[in-house]
Amino acid sequence: MPSDTPKPWPKPWTEAPHTGRLVLADGTVITGQGLGATGSAVGEVCFNTAITGYQEILTDPSYAGQIITFTFPHIGNVGTNQEDSETSNLAMRSGVRGCVLRAGVTEPSNYRAAERLDKWLKARGIIAITGVDTRALTARIREKGMPNGVIAHEPSGAFDLEKLKAQAKAWPGLDGMDLVPDVTSGQSYGWDETRWIWGKGYGRQEKPELHVVAVDYGLKRNILRCLATAGCKVTVVPAKTSAEEILERKPDGVFLSNGPGDPAATGVYAVPEIRKLIASGLPVFGICLGHQMLGLALGAKTRKMHQGHHGANHPVKDFTTGKVEITSMNHGFAVDRETLPADAEETHVSLFDGSNCGLRIKGKPVFSVQYHPEASPGPEDSHYLFTRFVNMMRKTKGRPPLPERGRR
Repeated sequence: MPSDTPKPWPKPWTEAPHTGRLVLADGTVITGQGLGATGSAVGEVCFNTAITGYQEILTDPSYAGQIITFTFPHIGNVGTNQEDSETSNLAMRSGVRGCVLRAGVTEPSNYRAAERLDKWLKARGIIAITGVDTRALTARIREKGMPNGVIAHEPSGAFDLEKLKAQAKAWPGLDGMDLVPDVTSGQSYGWDETRWIWGKGYGRQEKPELHVVAVDYGLKRNILRCLATAGCKVTVVPAKTSAEEILERKPDGVFLSNGPGDPAATGVYAVPEIRKLIASGLPVFGICLGHQMLGLALGAKTRKMHQGHHGANHPVKDFTTGKVEITSMNHGFAVDRETLPADAEETHVSLFDGSNCGLRIKGKPVFSVQYHPEASPGPEDSHYLFTRFVNMMRKTKGRPPLPERGRR
């Protein structure tokens, strides 16, 4: 016979021993439950407003040097799989320092799930902390800017807080930091994998009509897939590859990738080569860090943003069409439009804060955007940009343009 005595409610996860800490540079200590890898890592604390795609976010090389606070509370609920990683070079980690979550990670509930998020994090050396009031942390970042901090996981719950505070305070921050060497590929390689199709998975580009050299400042894999799907044979080269070496490969166009860190620091060696590529007359297309360094190559300046743009719900207006796209963004620096030269035209702008999100050179087949068209938040609002790039290359070969699809 069942007992009439009610069973006690299980203790809430907030009452479990605290095995995680997030320590900010101003001395603030936030407690929670450690998850994933153990130890500590220092970085810049930002927030991301996306409600899906956490695996792609955690493997995006553009997040190198950062600790991501997810504003969506239920992270990990669809597990992880072998297909959704964005790090282009599978032998390296993305560079993200850690992540901060609201709720505990549940058992995954998705037919594609192959592994729990906590196990996946541990295997990749990523430290996480759960049980944090991420809304309060996000509000703090919006008010005071992105702080430096240390994320730590110790199963015993014993922390040297003074040491962690000192570590957070001493870290110099991303301003002036070149992180591209940590995430770029070590050698050149070819790419022919195309975009994922429901029920079929990823395909192969077997009949490319154009050749694109992609400079890897921290490439996302889906950018390469979008280029291949658009009809391109893609050759990926390391970040410090010279313009002469790129031109020796006789490409039809050059792509400048996304990546982490301060564009001015990376631009010390990248900008002179970008200027040579522009002078060659080849079509050039840049995304994210590639966009920022293209601006620097034109003589503009970049600036550190207060809270950055990180999420999959950012509206951007395309002045060339008058249409609005819902975009994915991940950047803490921006091109200062007031410093753009007369031969550069602003093509896109954020409808959140009015910051620059795109530019092109008048009279030349060179353009770039700040956001990530390959991330498909719209879901295909921005895919026309890859067609725009292809049409620039087709024009140089005397071929007719393809229709630009994907815009609202």
